[in-house]
Amino acid sequence: MTVYLGTYGQVELRRMSDDAEKASVVNAGDVNTTRRRFSFDFDTGFLTTGDQLEITRTNAGTLDFVAASGFLTGVKQSSGTWYINVDELGGIRLFDTFDKALEGLQSQAIELEAIVSDVPISVKIVNSVPHILTQCTYFELNTNREVVDTTALGDEFRSQFSGLISGSGNFRAYWDYLPTYAKNTAGEYANYLLQLAIRTEVGSRFGAKLYLRVGNESGSATSIDDEIWYDIEGVITQAGVNFSSDNAVEISADFVTTGAIRLRAKTVLSTGKVLQEDTGDIRLEQNATASLLQDARGE
Repeated sequence: MTVYLGTYGQVELRRMSDDAEKASVVNAGDVNTTRRRFSFDFDTGFLTTGDQLEITRTNAGTLDFVAASGFLTGVKQSSGTWYINVDELGGIRLFDTFDKALEGLQSQAIELEAIVSDVPISVKIVNSVPHILTQCTYFELNTNREVVDTTALGDEFRSQFSGLISGSGNFRAYWDYLPTYAKNTAGEYANYLLQLAIRTEVGSRFGAKLYLRVGNESGSATSIDDEIWYDIEGVITQAGVNFSSDNAVEISADFVTTGAIRLRAKTVLSTGKVLQEDTGDIRLEQNATASLLQDARGE
């Protein structure tokens, strides 16, 4: 009989929002090219460090305050998507990767340019890339199914019909507010769960994969890449901090699910190849002996 320890699991969080979009204006005085920092009016809690933000100019023209080098094409566009770092005064720096946004170094921020006239913009949170919840020590998921009593008058035994499924659970992790890394991937710091619980304008939604077993752990050659996980979406309903002078600071967060709960498994030994429906290799045009591989590098 095989016994698995909790070290075989992990939590993978995906930031989400309630599709809120905010209109604002970037004024000439809001752009500091030396510090690569700009600002616009938004409610406290609407944005937080690490968010992936889509910024669009709402009238004719381009995002003049962002240097051309900050766009993927190298040419100024009317819209762009970046990760952001928000400082204590509400100032924003743009970054091309999540881990750079968490670190927030001025030298790694996207370059800005001075503007002479106002730039009206709309901003939308478009988070889509999942990240490992670092220093997580515990997670729990409970699934519950309602039952409907269908007993008819005169029946000798009670009859019941299965109803809707709901889920709830919680996370526990050592508190951290600085970038940490897991398996060569930028991790989601535990402080984010505390921020998520008090975000009023965009809600406290998240997506998550709760891994009971992750790949690349010890095991036989036929099971080393096996993965078992729950796939859920939910909202944080409560978050707290356990703070004492003689123990490590720990956070806890309760959640309820808001959609389907799926228990998924990958138990086929991965070759890293993208296969056709008949399981044959997809060959490259430039090299008939080479196969198309998956990109497993992460972000």
